[in-house]
Amino acid sequence: MVWRFCTLYFVVQMGNLLRSAHVRKPNETMRLIITTFVGIVFGFFLGTSFPSVSLTKVNFPATFFPPIDLSYIEDKYSGLSTQALLNAWSTLKGRRGGNQLARRFNDTKIWVPTNPRGAERLPPAILASESDFYFHRLWGLPEEDLASKPKYLVTFTVGYEQKANIDACIRKFSENFTILLFHYDGRTSEWDEFDWSNRAIHVSARKQTKWWYAKRFLHPDIVAPYDYIFIWDEDLGVEHFDAEEYIELVRKHGLEISQPGLDPDRGLTWQMTKRRSDSEVHKITEEKPGWCSDPLLPPCAAFIEIMAPVFSRNAWHCVWHMIQNDLVHGWGLDFALRKCVDPAHEKIGVIDSQWVVHQTVPSLGNQGQAEDGKAPWEGVRERCKREWMVFQDRMANAEKAYYETLGIEYNNSFRWTE
Repeated sequence: MVWRFCTLYFVVQMGNLLRSAHVRKPNETMRLIITTFVGIVFGFFLGTSFPSVSLTKVNFPATFFPPIDLSYIEDKYSGLSTQALLNAWSTLKGRRGGNQLARRFNDTKIWVPTNPRGAERLPPAILASESDFYFHRLWGLPEEDLASKPKYLVTFTVGYEQKANIDACIRKFSENFTILLFHYDGRTSEWDEFDWSNRAIHVSARKQTKWWYAKRFLHPDIVAPYDYIFIWDEDLGVEHFDAEEYIELVRKHGLEISQPGLDPDRGLTWQMTKRRSDSEVHKITEEKPGWCSDPLLPPCAAFIEIMAPVFSRNAWHCVWHMIQNDLVHGWGLDFALRKCVDPAHEKIGVIDSQWVVHQTVPSLGNQGQAEDGKAPWEGVRERCKREWMVFQDRMANAEKAYYETLGIEYNNSFRWTE
């Protein structure tokens, strides 16, 4: 190889220079050493540009190179594998090309910061951010699974002892409704005696409340296909109630959060939720003196109770985030629902012409535990009241912290105590 010849030539010359260095000046010797080194490097790169040849078969003018035994040099330094060095050089270039390929690959990796958290590496067109409770077959084409899609969702938190009442309730809801039963007593298979049970979804967790279930199974992205979500107790009499007509009135009056009116002949706590016989809907009422600091605030307006609430999709998206994981009874939510719609006194109301009877059956209360000589329901009641106070404190502290970040003085004197 030419490059090997050049290299070996300069090596020989280097030896001659070093042997005669003692007769030269130091600076002249250093200049010759540097020149020799540059020649070696130049020879290497020059040689790699030519095909492999035998130096013994190449004749160079004597004026260009002094007499050198080329065959001797080639034999002596044959241990330097030309092919190995060329392979090393090719590998080096290959690595450089590989790095460029990797860099190009990195440039084409997907990263979409506007995707949901954790899904930034996916192309947006493949994202399925929402789901539903629709049943699908195990066979056939997926697009042919659903003959129709229910537009509304109704949930009941139930125990088997209330099966007759739940059966009556569910028969008031058409096939436009997905039916979801939350079983707090763990008994699910017994409900198969009802013809509608096969089209219902059954979820079981012992001794849990409907708000515990709602927080964990009714995420807004799961119930997104439904226009309205009914989250009802198990002890409601529905003789005077029709679900489809109820929704028509909700839409007619622009309600985002609502409930059916309650039978005035049964025990009531609030005037707002009492059914009126002279109207379809009401949104404002008068309460006992001193109960309402503002006529447009709860419990005189912007208020419903939590035993039979109905939420629009948009309202539920807000309410779900307000439900606390550890406050399972939901006490206090009724006074805070107004924060999820605006203006609340116009978008929260009671449907009078579609009304129910609250039977006040303490079935879930009896799922409590007797302690210190108290009945199970008494411990549950105490927990409810305690959660109410805790929720109010959390809401007040959260609002205060928010306004302080804006430099606004916060003063909220609204606090309800029983």
